[in-house]
Amino acid sequence: MALVESLFKGWRGMLVGFGAGIAAPTLFPDAGSKARPVAKTVVKGVLAVADGLRTAVAEATEQVNDLVAEVRAERAANGNDGGAGERARSAGR
Repeated sequence: MALVESLFKGWRGMLVGFGAGIAAPTLFPDAGSKARPVAKTVVKGVLAVADGLRTAVAEATEQVNDLVAEVRAERAANGNDGGAGERARSAGR
């Protein structure tokens, strides 16, 4: 019974929102023309933030990849595979 109750718990809010969305154009006919520029500004802001975030993630990924490549190159140059020899040295300290 609790499963059914939790399934339909959010329906009241959804129905109120749906009803408001249906009634709004008839109650406030000018609201759409005034809200559109605001909505466009919000979408532009979200896109700008998303582009900035995408750039930051790409730069961070590149730095991590460079770091991994550098460590692998150092390990290969030293003939160190990070295996038992390194563990034995660190255990002896």
